[in-house]
Amino acid sequence: TDNTAEDMMPASAFFERIADAEKDKWLPYYYAAYANHLTGWMNPKADKDKVAEKSKDLLGKAEALERNADTYCMRQMIAVQQMTVDPMARWQTYGTDASNALAEAKKVDANNPRIYLLDGQTLMNTPEAFGGGKAVAKKLFEKAIQLFKTYKPQSPMHPSWGKDQATKLLAACQ
Repeated sequence: TDNTAEDMMPASAFFERIADAEKDKWLPYYYAAYANHLTGWMNPKADKDKVAEKSKDLLGKAEALERNADTYCMRQMIAVQQMTVDPMARWQTYGTDASNALAEAKKVDANNPRIYLLDGQTLMNTPEAFGGGKAVAKKLFEKAIQLFKTYKPQSPMHPSWGKDQATKLLAACQ
């Protein structure tokens, strides 16, 4: 079934409660941030800055315990969300934050497919005149899909999302 913004808010709160009980685990804070972040995209009326600030706060708690490719990917997603509020005014700040987050993710684990999915997604929505477009994004989606074939999360609880999204976005580039 398709999840809605209404589904994600309780999910975020649920993970936040787990995180507050399991203060030494980064994953519940990560998933609370992830679910909260999704509400900003699923609800067109959402205050993306407010959603992003809450996600950033939750992610900060995860990063205080562990920084890894997935926390950097989440940081990129939050920066992109804030950039979309006013792309022309914010691209220099949040665009740089997003790029830096993916660069850090690559340093930690260059084989994490979500890095290339997110990079491709950003470039797909960047005008060709600024180095983006479908042709550039297509190569990144292909790389992400290739990496998803061999990528193994550290545990069943670790992030595994993105393969379906990469496949759909690659198809949109054809």
